[in-house]
Amino acid sequence: MQLIVKKNPTDLAKAAADFIVKRIKDVLKKQDRFTIALSGGSTPKALHELLAHAPYVDQIPWLQLHVFWGDERYVPIDDDQSNAGMAYDTLLGHVYTPEEQIHVWKTELEPEDAAADYDKTLHAYFGETGPTFDLVLLGMGDDGHTLSLFPGTEVVHEDKAWTKAYFLNKQDMYRLTLTAPIVNRASCVLFLVAGPKKADPLHAVLEGEYQPDTYPSQVIKPAEGDLVWMVDEKAASKLTNN
Repeated sequence: MQLIVKKNPTDLAKAAADFIVKRIKDVLKKQDRFTIALSGGSTPKALHELLAHAPYVDQIPWLQLHVFWGDERYVPIDDDQSNAGMAYDTLLGHVYTPEEQIHVWKTELEPEDAAADYDKTLHAYFGETGPTFDLVLLGMGDDGHTLSLFPGTEVVHEDKAWTKAYFLNKQDMYRLTLTAPIVNRASCVLFLVAGPKKADPLHAVLEGEYQPDTYPSQVIKPAEGDLVWMVDEKAASKLTNN
C-alpha cells in the first residue's frame, strides 16, 4: 500500500490527474485498451474537470479507454444524483470515447436486472482469473464506506458475485455496486480522500483494527495489484505514519 499526502484538494486532484495520465501511458505500451472504473463524489468531479482540459486532455488516448463505474444510485442518468450523469457533465461529454466503450449501469431496468446486465458486460471483458480493471478510482465516505459497500450491509462480505443490487434503508433507495471480489483483482486501485471529516475514518481504515462491518473500505485490498491512497493533509491529520 502506498500513501501519498497532498496539501489541499486542489493539489490532490492535480496529483491524481498526473498519476492517471502516467498509468494510462504505461499500460498502453503493453496492450491496446485501458479499462477504468470511475467514482462519484466531489473529489472525482474536480479530477474530471482537470482531465477534460489542457494540458491533460491531449495526453490521453481517449479512443482506447473503456469506461465503467464502481457503483451507481438507482436513478435516471439525468438525475443530479447519478454518478454517470456527473461524469458525462464533467468529463465524458468533453472528450471522444466511443459510446460502445462506455458502460453505464442501466437504471431503466429493474435493480436486479441492472446488476445482472452489468455482470454480463464485465464477464465479456474479464475472465474468472487474472487481472480485471487497469485502474479503479474510489472515494471514501465519512462513514468509511466505499463503492456502495456501506457499514452493516451484507454486500460488504460478498465473496463471489461481481455485482450487486440492494435496497439501502438509510437512503431509502436501491444501490448498484461492484463488489470486493472483482475490485480486488484490479491492477491498480486509487483512493482519493479529502477533508477534515475523513480524518477519523481514514485513521481507522488504515491504522485501526480490521472491522469491515464498521469501515467497509478495509475490504478493498488488491491481491496482486497496486493499492494507492492519495489524500490531503486534513484527511491525513490523524494518521501516525504519513
